[in-house]
Amino acid sequence: MSEVPALVGRREEIAALTRAVEDLGAGRGTVIEVAGDPGIGKTALLNLLARLAAARGATVLRARAGAGVGVGAGARSGEAKPYQVFRDAWQRSAPSTAASYSPAAETGPPWDTAADHELVRALLDGCARRDGGRGSVLVLDDVHHVDPASAHLMEALAEECAAHPLVLAFALRPRQTPPALLAALDDASHTGRLVRVEPAPLDPEAIALLAGRAPVEELVTGSLGNPRALRVLLAAGHDPDRWPARSDAAAGPLLRAAAPVLAELEALPGDCAEVLAAAAVLGEPFRPGDAAHVAGYPGDRAVAALGTLAAADLIRSDGPTGTLVFRHPVLGHLLHHRMNPGLRHEAHHRALGLLDARGAAPAARARHAEHVLPAAADPARVLRVLADGAAEVLAREPATAARWLRLTLEYSPTAGTAAAAGMGAGAGAGAGARARLALDCCRALTAAGRPREARALAHELLRTPGVLPGRLRTEALAVCVGIERILGRYEEADATARTVVDALARPLSAPLPVETAGLVFDYGLLHVLRGTAGEVRGLAHEAARAVAGADEDGADEGVRTALGVLAAFCDSYAGDFARAAPEVARCARLVDSRPDTVAGRAPEVLALLGCSELFVERFADARRHLSRGLATAGGGAHKHIAVNQLLGLSILDQWAGRLDTAQRHAREAERLAGEIGAPDAAGLAIALRSSALLWAAPRRRTPEAVELAEAGLRATVPGTGWWAGSALGLLAVARLMGGDPAACLHTLLEGGGEDLVLLQPPSRPSLFALMTTAAAQCGDLVAAARAAHAADAAAARLGRPAFQQAQADRAGAALALAQGDPARAAALSLDAARAFKALRMPVLRAWTLIAATPALAATHGPAAALGPLDEALEAARECGALRLCEDGARARAALTATTTTATSTTASCPPGPLAALSVREREVAELAAAGLSSRQVAERLVLSTRTIDTHLGNAYRKLGVSSRVALTRLLGPPPGRPAGPVA
Repeated sequence: MSEVPALVGRREEIAALTRAVEDLGAGRGTVIEVAGDPGIGKTALLNLLARLAAARGATVLRARAGAGVGVGAGARSGEAKPYQVFRDAWQRSAPSTAASYSPAAETGPPWDTAADHELVRALLDGCARRDGGRGSVLVLDDVHHVDPASAHLMEALAEECAAHPLVLAFALRPRQTPPALLAALDDASHTGRLVRVEPAPLDPEAIALLAGRAPVEELVTGSLGNPRALRVLLAAGHDPDRWPARSDAAAGPLLRAAAPVLAELEALPGDCAEVLAAAAVLGEPFRPGDAAHVAGYPGDRAVAALGTLAAADLIRSDGPTGTLVFRHPVLGHLLHHRMNPGLRHEAHHRALGLLDARGAAPAARARHAEHVLPAAADPARVLRVLADGAAEVLAREPATAARWLRLTLEYSPTAGTAAAAGMGAGAGAGAGARARLALDCCRALTAAGRPREARALAHELLRTPGVLPGRLRTEALAVCVGIERILGRYEEADATARTVVDALARPLSAPLPVETAGLVFDYGLLHVLRGTAGEVRGLAHEAARAVAGADEDGADEGVRTALGVLAAFCDSYAGDFARAAPEVARCARLVDSRPDTVAGRAPEVLALLGCSELFVERFADARRHLSRGLATAGGGAHKHIAVNQLLGLSILDQWAGRLDTAQRHAREAERLAGEIGAPDAAGLAIALRSSALLWAAPRRRTPEAVELAEAGLRATVPGTGWWAGSALGLLAVARLMGGDPAACLHTLLEGGGEDLVLLQPPSRPSLFALMTTAAAQCGDLVAAARAAHAADAAAARLGRPAFQQAQADRAGAALALAQGDPARAAALSLDAARAFKALRMPVLRAWTLIAATPALAATHGPAAALGPLDEALEAARECGALRLCEDGARARAALTATTTTATSTTASCPPGPLAALSVREREVAELAAAGLSSRQVAERLVLSTRTIDTHLGNAYRKLGVSSRVALTRLLGPPPGRPAGPVA
């Protein structure tokens, strides 16, 4: 069945069809309605049903209603005979192979003389003769075009199917189906006589599978989940800068993918085709009168054409405003792509004149100006429109802005032409006007994820003498700093910025020129990504104060917001939460009160603000601002910032127990990082994917998660950057969970030795807690104590916020358990678990409670330990943390085994020798004395065999024994088992 894998994202629909075929094999019939918009995949599902039925030996009869006739249901049905679709199905079906069937005896139903009930009987009897007892499947496509007689026969046949081995399956477009037929089908559905299959739009995951390496986000937006539209976009090589706006798509693949749509369009009457083409030029939504004007038609003639197009479901109402849209945006793109170039130019010329007279926004006019420009009678006016339109859309549609600005630069090759055009508000004259256009084009290209093109243009600008007068050169240098930073060329970015920063008089004084303030912001972003935000912390605060004293104008407002957020981020990154928290809250209020376009360098500001909130534990606000920033950077724009937002969201998702979403965000970040050539970001994305996999996958996949984390760290650039530091911490967790605490310790020490000096302060409490656990499992209590004290001190320096204090408590609990103080370990673990619960972090809560089980059992008894353990298991199950579910089950088994062993050893050996052992050493010794091998003990206690051997060696030394045999003799065998050799 080769077609099944191609139906991606149709699991439920395939299951419904499969059930119908299975019922057919048992002699039961079914009526199946496949309903949905054009291109949603109805015919593909009918094809699948036919293949499934034929594979089981059933007879398949097929036809399509109204094939190749006119446009609209009325035109098609007017040229068809009564029962036409049934006639076609009967005549085109393959001859039966049933032994009892005689083709010579087949006369077919009496279509022209019989009543409906007689035709139903004739169809059922005829199918029974043909199928040889294996059942029949009658597949009818496009039944929204059936003639009235066929519609009535469908209703009558549907009532009889359940009692006969016949599947009646048909596909329709609800918007074009006669109301009487829809009502009858709804009644059949409500009474259970009909199975309705309504294919939904494909979800992003399904689109990703079909798209391969294509940009998924853009395809999701462009296709709206419609499979046919998706195929058209893929065939066109969908690129916001090429298609559909300016297409060089390969004709062959595109025409094949769009063939069903083009067949519909070619069947249109002349008036309808021209009005629809005019609508494609206008773009959606469009006004009916505007379409008439661009088509050059009088009102009544255009109204009649629009009515026909609406009946054919090619255009639809856009709501109460009276505007219209295409049934799918791709339809308009195809129409525009297929237009005669000369007619297209003339239509855009009319549309531009119409919008000019109306005083429409620059962006609306620019969409026509770009098509008019090559043959414009007044190019200066068109260039002004393009420049103003680019300024309007740069923040939300940077690829479009870049295209318009490149056209403007291309058609104004000299400084004099640019000045004459007066391009851009406040652009100045001569060289300055053209330079500002070029800088705006660099920003647009960068935001659109094309930094290398932006770099080439910026460097050309800097190399050209006399084109960057005054403060414009500082602005150009700031643009270059941002581009070099995005490309990971940190040294070049630093050297470029320092040509201005090192010459500034410190402390900075107000008013700080807006160009200088912008360069300081880009310089600060550079240090944020390098992990050296502390080096610009003072400069950021000075710049924020200096800009705050500047004039209150719109240009300064964005820079003022951006520098305030940068300063707050530097404080939070440095661990100065006391100073950062109120400033972060103030910046959040400021950003929330303004739209994205004036929120200050959005979405960079939203990314910085979200990460600052993540540090100071304003997690809900962090998610809100990162999500808003991601939406602002959507459509393929601002990929370099979207990567950071996706990484932040992946972290929050993991903490919140949204493990599937965390992996999805990490994968998307990895893809974008690869597209823009950012290895650091790609490495951290891989490490985050590993972390989510570690919790979500069963234990047997832990080696895979460890390998993935190792690959993530290798991809980052070694140094002090937060990329490498974060990836290092995630690898340490993976190695500890993989049962290798020694490797975990080794990894952590790469972060600046025992004090983790190379890692940012907000991450230290959790990493010190990890170090404590790893050192304790290795039997190094001195190192464990040092790390636990460091965790507590690090949390104290941060002001002991809830998350950081919980990590310090985890460290204290691990140390107390290793030192033989289960009561303190239990108390600290429960404090940490309560904090994680309040913070809504189910994964960390479950992990903490499972690790606390031995301490809780030793302190409060096994029965009391079961309650927290059950809470942990419930939390793990709810968030799909399979690893923790398995660990919780193992902890329960270990708790039962430890209880049994402890009872037997208490009765058979004096407490003196055992008192010298830590809780973990005692557990290992008792299980080893009971006859378990190191591997079996490791599985029971969820540790590595290396760790078990370390604990066993410590126990030998403290108890004065040198072998398991001696250990068993000292502690005695478990009840019911005689002493003997121990494996």
